[in-house]
Amino acid sequence: MSPAKNKKEDFFENESGVSGQYKTWFLDYASYVILERAVPALEDGLKPVQRRILHAMKEMDDGRFNKAANIIGQSMQYHPHGDASIGDALVNLGQKDLLIETQGNWGDVRTGDEAAAARYIEARLSKFALEVAFNSKTTEWQLSYDGRKNEPVVLPMKFPLLLAQGAEGIAVGLSTKILPHNFCELIDASIKFLRGRKFELYPDFQTGGMIDVTSYNEGRRGGKVRVRAHIEEVDKKTLAIRDVPYGVTTAQLMDSIVKANDQGKIKIKKVTDNTAAEVEILIDLSPGISPDITIDALYAFTDCEVSISPNACVIVEHKPQFMSVHQLLKDSVELTRELLRKELEIKLAELQDKWHYTSLEKIFFEEKIYKELEKKHETWEKVLAAIAKAFEPYKKQLKRAITQEDIVKLTEKPVRRIYKLDIEELNEQIRALDAEIKQVKYDLNNIVDFAVAYYEGLLKKYGKGRERKTEVKLFEAIQAKQVAIANTKLYVNRSEGFIGSGLKKDEYVTDVSDLDDIIAFTKSGKMKVVKMADKAFIGKDIIHVAVFKKNDERTTYNMIYSDGKSGISYAKRFNVTGITRDKEYNLAKDEEKSKVHYFSVNPNGEAEVVKIILSPNSSARNKEIDFYFEEMEIKGRNSMGNQVTKHAIKTVKFKEAGKATLSGRKIWFDDTFGRLNTEEKGEYLGSFEGDDRILVIYDDGNYEITDTELTQRFEGDKVLLIEKFDPEKIITAVYLEKDKLQYNIKRFKIETTTLHNKFFFIKEGEGNHLETVTTDSEPILVIQSGRGSQIRKAKIKVEKVVEVMGWKAVGAKLTDFSKSLEMEWEKKKKSADSGQGELF
Repeated sequence: MSPAKNKKEDFFENESGVSGQYKTWFLDYASYVILERAVPALEDGLKPVQRRILHAMKEMDDGRFNKAANIIGQSMQYHPHGDASIGDALVNLGQKDLLIETQGNWGDVRTGDEAAAARYIEARLSKFALEVAFNSKTTEWQLSYDGRKNEPVVLPMKFPLLLAQGAEGIAVGLSTKILPHNFCELIDASIKFLRGRKFELYPDFQTGGMIDVTSYNEGRRGGKVRVRAHIEEVDKKTLAIRDVPYGVTTAQLMDSIVKANDQGKIKIKKVTDNTAAEVEILIDLSPGISPDITIDALYAFTDCEVSISPNACVIVEHKPQFMSVHQLLKDSVELTRELLRKELEIKLAELQDKWHYTSLEKIFFEEKIYKELEKKHETWEKVLAAIAKAFEPYKKQLKRAITQEDIVKLTEKPVRRIYKLDIEELNEQIRALDAEIKQVKYDLNNIVDFAVAYYEGLLKKYGKGRERKTEVKLFEAIQAKQVAIANTKLYVNRSEGFIGSGLKKDEYVTDVSDLDDIIAFTKSGKMKVVKMADKAFIGKDIIHVAVFKKNDERTTYNMIYSDGKSGISYAKRFNVTGITRDKEYNLAKDEEKSKVHYFSVNPNGEAEVVKIILSPNSSARNKEIDFYFEEMEIKGRNSMGNQVTKHAIKTVKFKEAGKATLSGRKIWFDDTFGRLNTEEKGEYLGSFEGDDRILVIYDDGNYEITDTELTQRFEGDKVLLIEKFDPEKIITAVYLEKDKLQYNIKRFKIETTTLHNKFFFIKEGEGNHLETVTTDSEPILVIQSGRGSQIRKAKIKVEKVVEVMGWKAVGAKLTDFSKSLEMEWEKKKKSADSGQGELF
């Protein structure tokens, strides 16, 4: 080994060499990034650069706006990094619209537009910031990085700023992500905590939108929120996006929509960004595309819905610590309470000092102690001693000892204080100080009430216009397969046993989505479900191929097959609900010569009649047999089935179509999500056959006839009535005619037949809306008016006083409008003498 190599190894092994330095450098760097750059402090919710910006702005503050460039320059006295990082942090603070008032183009978090150059924009501290973030008397100070200036260790923040603004930072080995919360809700939660009551906190974003907080987990690690944009159906051909999810810009959102369209997951003609003061992105749909399915697809495949994982990490006593947002609020409130206590204690000390000196001043002039100044004393010290001695009889009137500084200060007072008017003024000051001291002591003894009043004052002064912007609601689970557009074609080579989108020279089956699973059956009784692919092998002699629907209990397969070993033929009926993808299932007996003679697919469990023709060589007398599938039960796919014949079958022919053997599909309406479902969620609508329809009546005066497609979306909070449609039922509706301040009533039958079109059936006019509606055959309307002891109820048998009219008719006047008026339909018919009000 060469001497040079030995020398190099010795250098790395030496503690004072590179390896020794590496032992601490990384830890030092990681600690610096965590503590000084990326993670906010618990006490004031600020990162160092933000704290230094606010401190610099406070030093510059004169009530007027300052150029951002000047603020950056002032901040560089405290922050040891370049102007770019300070400028970015300043813009970020300004865009949050809480601590800083801005002037000029500060960019837009919704569109992603950047702020103008620092020399063109201006800022100043907001009144809110001046009230909650600064107090030199309660601030702990430290030297700046170069030792020239003093800067705050933390600002004395009397508000849960970290939760209001949110924070995000990536350090070395950890990161933090705290979502912003609503200003007013934070104050309400702070008051509840002080009062010992439970509270809830959920994120609220400047960009609006909707949020599902089911898995928020109080903002801890491992939690998650789903955030969506509001998508509005303008008409059957146009959708409008009115806001953007948190962290997504309009440009990013449009790019994701275009990408999804290019990938065939949605079908649109164009997307247009009309965002100005408000977000508006218009999406024009391709002809024949369902707006409801497209809305679901936008949530499933684009940035119209994003998932955010919070990770609340803050600096506590110079160490990073993970905690929940509830704990962050509690700690903030405790710190605020202690700061308020400290401010009161400082104020009390100041008031007591002022009371002491004012009392001294009063005694000094009122008892003519000032005349000691006129006597001839050898030295100034003896003058001060004589004055001190003159105060001896009055010490009991004071609350603390008299110091020499007190006496020196008294001697500097002008002699005009001897006038009676001034003595009275001092008495007034002492009485006012006594009252103030009493109030401060009361506040100290009742610090919780004082803190509550403080928070209430903040809410009153600064809460206006800071109401919640993000709607908290539950999101339904969207199955991507159900909303994906059929963007590719499925082909099959039956003899060779291949399926896929790449077999363009073979038999076309149907249009499918690239997310779909495909189910296929072969002549030998094999079944397999595979992912849609360019080319996939199933097995030779494919007899059926289709898109597979998981958990489909209605589609029923009817099959007749012969056992390859015994030659006996069996019939079976079965569903295919759950499977393992790419696994081959044997539906016939697993014998080499087993063969399927007949196979049919029935979407509603139909049971047909078939003619079985036996082999001419069989010993059976009757060579033709009619077989009725309706006589068989639907069993599992692995069942053997029922024996049909022990003789060889030549062929099986379809003879007669059968009726559905399954009962109608039971459907419920879940008003939480505005969705139809078959999982027994919400209001039961009934059992529906293929041609049955649903009637939906909305509070804006529209009705709609629709089918039972589960992908439809309804605005649950606007639906007044939803039920199985019966064209013979009479609809009774009461609506408000706003300009006449009266309620009208009408009865009519649905005369339209067009599906998925809304029909306006009340009188047009601004403010007109549907109050209540029913399809009862003998409706009784209960009207309650008055308040307290003046309540009066009246009942109206509507069918006796209102005739059935056309659906476009205005109707008849029912009663005048009153805010105290309440209406409802009587659920059970009662006699006229039941004592429940008048019956007309």
